[in-house]
Amino acid sequence: MLSTNKKGMLYYKTYKHSSSEDWVVFIHGAGGSSSIWYKQIREFREDFNLLLIDLRGHGKSAQSIKNIWKDEYTFPVVTKDIIEVLDHLQIPPAHFLGVSLGTILIRQLAEMEPHRVKSMVMAGAITRLNFTSRLLVILGNAFKSVVPYMWLYSLFAWIIMPRRHHSESRNLFIREAKRLCQKEFIKWFKLTKDVNPLLRYFKEKDLPIPTLYVMGEEDIMFLEPVKKIVNEHKLSFLKIVKDCGHVVNVEQPEVFNQLSLSFLKNQTQTH
Repeated sequence: MLSTNKKGMLYYKTYKHSSSEDWVVFIHGAGGSSSIWYKQIREFREDFNLLLIDLRGHGKSAQSIKNIWKDEYTFPVVTKDIIEVLDHLQIPPAHFLGVSLGTILIRQLAEMEPHRVKSMVMAGAITRLNFTSRLLVILGNAFKSVVPYMWLYSLFAWIIMPRRHHSESRNLFIREAKRLCQKEFIKWFKLTKDVNPLLRYFKEKDLPIPTLYVMGEEDIMFLEPVKKIVNEHKLSFLKIVKDCGHVVNVEQPEVFNQLSLSFLKNQTQTH
């Protein structure tokens, strides 16, 4: 396992396989960190090389490169951070696995540099904001500068993951979000103004990249839009996990790992 705190670059960890040349790149969601993949590492590293990244301002990236990002955050800008790590490590075309907002960044990366992406696994994918999530965004934007961000973040976490058995993933996200400062939270939250136009564009453009969506049946805010996109995109597939909410890889790791690994191994054989 290798990791780096190289100045100006995102924090990352790699797990090298003794013989496989295939890579899986893990991208976490807003307010989380690469630690959200702790239930995946052991099984995935049996067959693949792994790269786990902490997004700017998140996890250990927050400690190592504080205050160097002065520019306004946009989806292309944040995605370029990931591309910089891929270039630094000379990662060949890889499989990408994301959760929540991480799925938008993976789709953005596939848009910008499709040659890098062999396949995509989207857990708790965000493909459209429904009325409730749009209302949350409006309220968040109205109060983000005056209300402590952890109040807002905790409220969002409870609305997105409301049930008792969602508590592990809800608490994990709230715990990780505490590493963000208010200023960093506001920068990320401003991205929400770009979300719906971007997602509309992604929905209209069908990329020729095999994509597996793994969604919890209780993911009330994001499941229905994914069903629609899978019907319209030729190489997209959907697996719905029972008794499960938004953060599928934490709530139902055995099912998630089995579905994802089966898909990835199948893609490896076909390439």
